[in-house]
Amino acid sequence: MKQLLLVFLGGGFGSVLRFYISKNLNNYFSNFYLGTFLVNILGCLIIGFLIGLSIKNNYLTENQTLLLATGFCGGFTTFSTFALENHSLLKSGDIFPFIFYTLISIIIGIASISLGFWTSKFI
Repeated sequence: MKQLLLVFLGGGFGSVLRFYISKNLNNYFSNFYLGTFLVNILGCLIIGFLIGLSIKNNYLTENQTLLLATGFCGGFTTFSTFALENHSLLKSGDIFPFIFYTLISIIIGIASISLGFWTSKFI
């Protein structure tokens, strides 16, 4: 039960923070969802760092990993919104923005996870 509560609390905090960031940044550019992009990339960086810490000498406990990686990062990042935004771009015929948004999200997301793992080595 404690583990469920940790995931719940982390996920709630992550979701509220994602909502705030997306609400304030998604309207700055047409055909590019800056808020969603930033939360997904930042979430990739954070989860890479956290899992890197968790692997390195068991730096984080299982409960800390559940709260921060599973809960917070799970609530903070959003694949469903990313997919919905891509669907909107396709539906409106914005093929180049669709390709750009999709590729840059995937490439920078994977690079951010790698950067998170790498930076965790210095802690």
